[in-house]
Amino acid sequence: MSAHPSFDAAPSLSVDYSSEALPALLAAPDVLAVFGFGSHAPLDPDPRYLRVGTQVQPGGGAPTYEVWRSRLPVRSGRTDGIAWACGGNLLFGAIEIDETALAGSAGDIEAAAELAYRKLEASIQAHGHPHLLRTWNYLADITQGDGDAERYRRFCVGRAGGIRAATGDIRPGSLPAATAIGRTDGVRSLQVYWLSAREPGMPLENPRQVSAYRYPRQYGPQPPSFARAMLPPRGSAMPLFLSGTAAVVGHETRHAESIAGQLDETLANFDSLIATARTHCPELPARFDAGSRLKVYVRDPDEIAVVERLLAERLGADVPFIVLHAAICRRDLRMEIDGVHGG
Repeated sequence: MSAHPSFDAAPSLSVDYSSEALPALLAAPDVLAVFGFGSHAPLDPDPRYLRVGTQVQPGGGAPTYEVWRSRLPVRSGRTDGIAWACGGNLLFGAIEIDETALAGSAGDIEAAAELAYRKLEASIQAHGHPHLLRTWNYLADITQGDGDAERYRRFCVGRAGGIRAATGDIRPGSLPAATAIGRTDGVRSLQVYWLSAREPGMPLENPRQVSAYRYPRQYGPQPPSFARAMLPPRGSAMPLFLSGTAAVVGHETRHAESIAGQLDETLANFDSLIATARTHCPELPARFDAGSRLKVYVRDPDEIAVVERLLAERLGADVPFIVLHAAICRRDLRMEIDGVHGG
């Protein structure tokens, strides 16, 4: 790969939601990435655009996009099956692995995850942005299978195998914030996308929860490899990245019978995470506000309207959010939320 230009500017990223037409969004020189949601979103060959496999309930209006802006000119391309875009000290990347196309495979999520993470690690090193800040993982039939044969558990094994193959070990202090969600668009392939940087961020854990990488054996042979949140590199103009967060206290699911109870427990976990982040970054707002951006994943589409109403009541009118139909990584979890805050 050719040498990359030097960027001295501090990393800068903003995240927003937009219903502007996709071509207009992609025409902006500072757009690092744009995401559409589900089969109702359009397709586009631009490497900065990804249609992810969770569904917005169709409402007859314009599609809603998530837009990342780097505030610096962006260059982009495709290398070895990876779409990438570089804006100064930040790198967006995305890969999709068709499980059924793997040699000798009839839908092997473990092999797909290992291959995806091998390629991810090679890409961020080759581009000179070796520090993962945030990853997202979308896989079909996430809770299909029993015991250690469950697809999410096998994904965790494959992800860890790919990381170990590239780096030699799983190092908790360098794990990114992350989300792993079940696709609902009917496509049986693994989507992984990420944000990495030239300088490391600060991974954070939640005092109310056992760190995911320390989960007991009952959750599978390989604990999930992620941090609960990530503060951006020092001196950057970027938000706090919040991992996929649900109604888990310690390591156990709470309020399995109640979507309202799970939402309130999830928001309590975010309060705890933000309080932890504020010990390092006191200027962060203490609560979600107009500068936050939340993606809310709901397992049962019949509960989406209830969740939208509850969110409006709990958060107020100023906090922007998108509600998506998606499967969650535990069968007793009805919802999960990720997003960004501050910045």
